[in-house]
Amino acid sequence: MKNRVFAAAATAVVVAGLVGAAGAPARAEVGRDVGSDRATVSCAGRTVDTAAKIHYRTETTIDAPLRTVWKLQTDVESWPSWQKPVLSSKRLDRGPLRPGSSFRWTTPVPETALNQATTLVVTSTVRQLRHQRCLRWDGPAIGAGLRIDEGVHVWTFTEIGGRVLVRTEETWRGDQVEQDVAFSTAALRAGLETWLTELKTRAERECDRPRR
Repeated sequence: MKNRVFAAAATAVVVAGLVGAAGAPARAEVGRDVGSDRATVSCAGRTVDTAAKIHYRTETTIDAPLRTVWKLQTDVESWPSWQKPVLSSKRLDRGPLRPGSSFRWTTPVPETALNQATTLVVTSTVRQLRHQRCLRWDGPAIGAGLRIDEGVHVWTFTEIGGRVLVRTEETWRGDQVEQDVAFSTAALRAGLETWLTELKTRAERECDRPRR
């Protein structure tokens, strides 16, 4: 029964991750565990949890200035304004985002036949940050019927010919999510691809460049 409840919750997270993709630019522009550089994404020499069973990496190119992309990504309290799956996001400290900064954000888990509707609460702490270059944070995510004991998420931002190559990689650990690695990986994949799609959409809309 425990496995069935988790499967339902994981399915709900996949649905939540895909909600924001409706009407967005073609997701084909977001790479699926591919890229010119197959090396693990890192920030200040630190990577994701390479021993974790649940792991996904992807990337996209954004036709916008680096400063625009960086501001959108690091102004975490503004996430709900451009990420449909993010209900709320609150800094737990003040000042510019920096190593040691923490923030708490939420995303919905819809009701399914096997679990009630709930809200996944994610508490993230920045561990590494290099201005306009990379970010790395970690922390748990907890909701009714679903628990991720530790997620580690790394982002890099590389300016190439006036565009920005954004790479992201994330891992999850936890007894519950590891009960069904395939389901968990599908949930992680949906969330990361939606995040990149919406970051790309908002950044390109803000700078109002012609689409290529």
